[in-house]
Amino acid sequence: MPERKLSHVDGKGRARMVDVSAKEITERMAVAKASIKMKKETLDLIKESAVEKGDVLGTAQVAGIMAAKKTSELIPMCHPIAITSVEMDFQIDEVDPTITAVVTVKTADRTGIEMEALTGAAVAALTIYDMCKAVDRSMTISDVYLAKKTGGRSGTYTRKGEEA
Repeated sequence: MPERKLSHVDGKGRARMVDVSAKEITERMAVAKASIKMKKETLDLIKESAVEKGDVLGTAQVAGIMAAKKTSELIPMCHPIAITSVEMDFQIDEVDPTITAVVTVKTADRTGIEMEALTGAAVAALTIYDMCKAVDRSMTISDVYLAKKTGGRSGTYTRKGEEA
């Protein structure tokens, strides 16, 4: 197997932004997830639209979309990417009171869109925490991960356990 090296580090060990100008523009898509576990009572308040700050999932949806669009402003070595689509979905687990933000981001560009999907998912979970912290400070955000990505030189990646 060829030796792999970090692409965001130059020969002197300094951070750098990777030059993607020679890469081909391809259709790219990434799906990321982030979960937030809470008390059953908190989940019930969210489902009943009874949280004092307002529509929790609606606000988290907008926050996740906005975060995906602002990723290059937050993550130093990320390229600004022309995002063509951001879709947000929420999976609710009633048994183990958890909400999972599922973010799908698409582009036609020279570099991947994974960081935008991850940032969107994480910020959606953080927004749920912010809106519900008055009733449940014990909420835990976990399992922020890339579920799938397509496009680019490395092709398709699907995390083990995720649907193909």
